[in-house]
Amino acid sequence: MGSKQSTSKLAARKNLPPQRRRCIIIKDAKHRGEWTELNFMSRVTERGFNVSKPWGDSCRYDVAVERGGHFLRVQVKSTIARQDGGYIVTIKSGYHYYTSHQVDFFAIYVIPEDVWYILPAKIITILRSNFLLAPRRSPQKYEPYKEAWHLLKTGCGSGSV
Repeated sequence: MGSKQSTSKLAARKNLPPQRRRCIIIKDAKHRGEWTELNFMSRVTERGFNVSKPWGDSCRYDVAVERGGHFLRVQVKSTIARQDGGYIVTIKSGYHYYTSHQVDFFAIYVIPEDVWYILPAKIITILRSNFLLAPRRSPQKYEPYKEAWHLLKTGCGSGSV
């Protein structure tokens, strides 16, 4: 009986729209972060950007996106942590907060909802605590940044944000 239920769940998952099939939960945080970065690189490439990944873990950004000779530094984050009808996001690395001199944008993936938030660093770097993203709630503070891929085009077009 247990295998029959598993088969039903698998069949139901195959019938989901393509964007929902991508939503898997990887338990190991390091692997989940690496998967999220790959997912971001795929999504941004689909939108006409070139992508570069810095070698090693020394940079404060995860990915550089380029369009028309202009580069932006993007820090990629993800969340699966539910709270108060949304998802908690932590924007710091270890004990260190990011600055707008190190990162131009944050790309935050709410994995269970398959939703990306593209947030300019100047909005996020002033925060000194976790914050909540609630993709199903409207209005919400960060709603203008939900799937806001156009902000990367604007940033690359002007050379700065």
